[in-house]
Amino acid sequence: MLKPPYKDTAKLRQAIIETCREMNRRGINQGTSGNVSARAGKRMIITPSGVPYDRMTPDMLVSVPLNGKGKQKGDFPPSTEWQFHQALLREKEDMHAVVHAHPVHSTALSINRVEIPACHYMVAIFGGNTVPLADYALFGSQDLADHVTGAMKERSGCLMANHGAVVTGETLEKALWRMEELEVLAHAYIVSQTVGKPHILSKGEIDEVLGAVANYGIKSS
Repeated sequence: MLKPPYKDTAKLRQAIIETCREMNRRGINQGTSGNVSARAGKRMIITPSGVPYDRMTPDMLVSVPLNGKGKQKGDFPPSTEWQFHQALLREKEDMHAVVHAHPVHSTALSINRVEIPACHYMVAIFGGNTVPLADYALFGSQDLADHVTGAMKERSGCLMANHGAVVTGETLEKALWRMEELEVLAHAYIVSQTVGKPHILSKGEIDEVLGAVANYGIKSS
């Protein structure tokens, strides 16, 4: 397990690829629709656009400056969603990875333009009493990057209207963990509405949980 701060090495690039493959193995993502990035100094390393994960190699990943200046480095174009990856890593200095995917239940809620309320205490691992919904914009656009970073200003995950979901993580492993937890929450919230009216935890109840989950989840070694 790699420990931040990350450096642009073959090990980091392979870890990014393995994170993508693990998303597909766990059913969090399908095909090449998701993307993963990690902070490496003043740059980020991100998956290329349109390359199947089982054919991806470390040299295919792309290096992009976090400050918006300088050239992208790589033989392949970066993921079309590189702009919100860049913005999130630039604005959240304590986060070292971004995972974006189209999990079925999270995407279903995003299609209905519904955020996830405090239906379960694990909502708190995203930083508040909701998993918010970012407004819709064309994929790969600056508008979408602005919507996502706005929705996640005080959160480590959000749904993206008519699109999917995105999370940040202190490590690659924790970002993947958050994405899986987000999909579990979305699934549970949808199912709960088929058997009655979900009971939503109060702000006070979630505030109590927030302190208890500050260091919850996968730890760096």
